[in-house]
Amino acid sequence: MALALLLAMFASAAGAEESMFAFVYTTDLLPQGKSEVEQWVTWRHQKNGGFYDQLEGRTEFEYGLTDRLQVALYANYNWTQAFHNGPFGATTPPEQFADYVVGPDDIFRASRFTGISGEAIYRILSPYTDPIGLALYTEPTIGKNFFELENKIILQKNFFDDLLTIAFNFTYAPEFRNLPGDDDPSVFNWQEETDANFALAASYRFIENWSAGFEFLNEREYNSFNFTHLSNSAYHLGPTLHFGGERFFFTATALWQMPWATVHSDTVPGTLVNGFVLDNDFEKFRFRLKAGYTF
Repeated sequence: MALALLLAMFASAAGAEESMFAFVYTTDLLPQGKSEVEQWVTWRHQKNGGFYDQLEGRTEFEYGLTDRLQVALYANYNWTQAFHNGPFGATTPPEQFADYVVGPDDIFRASRFTGISGEAIYRILSPYTDPIGLALYTEPTIGKNFFELENKIILQKNFFDDLLTIAFNFTYAPEFRNLPGDDDPSVFNWQEETDANFALAASYRFIENWSAGFEFLNEREYNSFNFTHLSNSAYHLGPTLHFGGERFFFTATALWQMPWATVHSDTVPGTLVNGFVLDNDFEKFRFRLKAGYTF
């Protein structure tokens, strides 16, 4: 609330580009020549048992090359603690630390700089001048023992003189990770994986500068690049709150995993408990705060 009051003191009109949602992207971009700095913090909490917390940080600089094309550069960093949180009570690091060798009864605490990301978003259609907004997104990320190419199709539709914003994302993100072998942890092997996610969000501006709504995610992991060998499929739902001023904005979203998960061909034994999938890239609760300043 203190942050909200501080921002409200400095801003009175909605900006041209702001992150309406914390997890779902929209087709709104920076105007040509404008730039923005964003800070993300994501908290991931609770697994099968024991204790588990992860804090992900991203610092981003965005620039509008044209009114249709926006580029960005991210620095990514991470901290985690875990103990007896994984399948059958074993300590299991999150995916960003999957190249660490950890004993089943170890208390694991670590932090690391996880990599650099580049981003480009090209808007084909605008929700303000066309029947629907459409944009294409790509984001390569490179870090130690890791490479990913995240791609999105972004759709947006506004209603009631732009008071209501609805957005949909489809994500296809193939990645390589260099991980310890199951038989010999000292021997590392490159493994392939694909995240194929569906996301839907809606937000309504209920007073000037303030919007509220929900975000819904279905995240799927495949041990291949061609939608075969499905390992996990989890569903997350929760509320979102957004403040958008002339230069400042912030967005906060809390998501709870729904108990709708089922076993798939490559599901790791012990990761599915009472309808929750809790593999090393999934948790029961997550919260994300994004704040930005436009120059």
